[in-house]
Amino acid sequence: MSLDHVRIVLVRPVYGGNIGSVCRAMLNMGIRDLAIAEPRADTDWSEARKMAYRADAVLEQRREFATLAEAVADCGLVAGTTARAGLYRQHARTPRDWAPTLLEAAQHTRVALVFGPEDHGLNNADIALCTQLIQIPSSEEYASLNLSHAVIVCCYELFLAGRVPIPPQESSPEAPSELRERMFAMWRESLLAIGFMDEDTAAHMMLGLRRILSRGSLTEIDVRILMGIARQTRWTAEQMKRDS
Repeated sequence: MSLDHVRIVLVRPVYGGNIGSVCRAMLNMGIRDLAIAEPRADTDWSEARKMAYRADAVLEQRREFATLAEAVADCGLVAGTTARAGLYRQHARTPRDWAPTLLEAAQHTRVALVFGPEDHGLNNADIALCTQLIQIPSSEEYASLNLSHAVIVCCYELFLAGRVPIPPQESSPEAPSELRERMFAMWRESLLAIGFMDEDTAAHMMLGLRRILSRGSLTEIDVRILMGIARQTRWTAEQMKRDS
């Protein structure tokens, strides 16, 4: 699922290096729309370019806005991040909780994820512009995350929510019952031939073998390999009997 309608908004970012690191985090998760609200005049853009290693295009294509309101004016949902509690922050939920809602909205409108400055975070005026609040769970010992770390956690949850895991497909189909039964018959003969079991215990031992081989997928290739092992085992047992 595309994240083309997701915008990362940095409000009054302090360090150029963090801006560059955010660009890398965004590109890792397939997000390219970066906005900076109320940019500082003393931003070290050379440091930003240095930290935006191989994500230079995200940095160079950024847009700057005089206010947060302008940066999110065309966004249907605006999710602000906060590490603090308070009267206006009680409805904060985790990135994982909000991801499905934000992702669904992003299919028909632009969605903004808003991150405050490294030193103070979003203030109440910023929070007032947000339709959702995100709080990233972290240790009480040190709850504040680095800016780029917070960005990648939120982007990762969106990226993950948009992916339905598709298990790798076997190149060989599941073995049909008839082939499996032929295999078990061969193993019965081979195990009897090498003395692993006798006729009195064969039924019990074969049930155990069936249980072992029924715990996962058993493809045609798997079964033919096992049949080959059984065939070679029986042949070796017969050769040893002739030579003895």
